[in-house]
Amino acid sequence: MLKIKNWVFASALLLPQFFFAQYTDVINSNRPGETMSAYAVGKTVIQAEMGLYGINEKHDLLGYKGNGMGTDLTIRYGAFLEKLEFIADIQYQMENFTTPFSEYKKNDFRQTILGAKYLIYDPFKGYEKTANIYSYKANHAFKWRQLIPAVSVFAGANFTFKDNPYAFGSNTLQYKAIETTISPKIMLITQNHFGDGRWVLVGNFIADYISTDNPTYGYLLTLTRGFNDRWSGFLENQGFKSDFYSDAILRGGAAYLLSKNMQVDASISSNFKNTPSILYGGIGFSWRYDAKYKEVQLQNKKDQKEKDYQAEERKRKSKYE
Repeated sequence: MLKIKNWVFASALLLPQFFFAQYTDVINSNRPGETMSAYAVGKTVIQAEMGLYGINEKHDLLGYKGNGMGTDLTIRYGAFLEKLEFIADIQYQMENFTTPFSEYKKNDFRQTILGAKYLIYDPFKGYEKTANIYSYKANHAFKWRQLIPAVSVFAGANFTFKDNPYAFGSNTLQYKAIETTISPKIMLITQNHFGDGRWVLVGNFIADYISTDNPTYGYLLTLTRGFNDRWSGFLENQGFKSDFYSDAILRGGAAYLLSKNMQVDASISSNFKNTPSILYGGIGFSWRYDAKYKEVQLQNKKDQKEKDYQAEERKRKSKYE
């Protein structure tokens, strides 16, 4: 989660802002963690976040072992408003299981989600941070404003297809969906920036599959630290509960900024139980296309100049009327 959830936002606050853009100077990726940041990518910006991971699983009670791999892809697109983002989140997983008596395979979409996110409150809107040239201590002191989070909401739909073995967050060995379903997913997102902006805390509070007989409720908390202009690291805790499966997962990892529009990352995840015990390890890549956003910025500046020119022209003519 590079300067991702994002200490670049804090740096940007040092500059005057004439409109409150979600766009940042460097890519604002949700990877390598699982949390969704409160801020959008920016109007007309499209972003792809993809990864490849391996998984090792063992269930002490049922006596099976499993291993496999998966891939995930998230497409984010800013449209209509700076605060609005459309999201497609797809994950495909392949696993092989062995028991004392048999072998079993799972190959299917672990999740297919389409939805949108909207920023409903930004504590930095209308706020301009000023530097105290006489006091280093004052510039680096704790600010109570940092306790006020940016807040977004996400609403989307899960598409679960018939015979999918990963339906409804299930982690049982041979459960499959009996029919194709579309079910809602909603999320409250919070994001805080601490200190000089290098520390970022993101929270996701989730209700998933809520129209089905097997709803899942959970949370994600991610703490990100920017070490320098290129490197950042994160720790993340995830918990979720349903009638089929409940668990808690701890993740950690790092991200490296290749350029202002490209990022690579690596992470590792593990849970806290042995029914089953799960270990993930993965790498990822994020890429942003923002050429059209620059055109929007230039157009806004052009419009402002034309408006100012017309106002001055009217003022000049009024002197002679």
